[in-house]
Amino acid sequence: MNRSPRGTGDEDAPVLITEAAPSYEDEHAARKRKYMLMMGMRFPCLVLAGIFYHTWWLALLFIVISIPLPWIAVLIANDGPPRKRENVSRYQAEAKALEQREHRIIDG
Repeated sequence: MNRSPRGTGDEDAPVLITEAAPSYEDEHAARKRKYMLMMGMRFPCLVLAGIFYHTWWLALLFIVISIPLPWIAVLIANDGPPRKRENVSRYQAEAKALEQREHRIIDG
């Protein structure tokens, strides 16, 4: 007999695709793309700072933007999806009814 791991009895219940989490490989690939994009933005910022060296404030702005990019990229790349709240599987016994008949009472 095929039983579900939680013992809920709904072995044939379909899993909604909207509730399915992305696979680890898909989620890892998305994080790698974000990392590469952010690290790829650092080099153009430094090149633009070199191009606009005559306008000191603009060159300084590009340098200031490029400094925290590696740190932010690593934070985003190492960040995983939020943990989902799981339903705890607990044993639930059926409540038994008490006897409904009259009981003999002895007064002493």
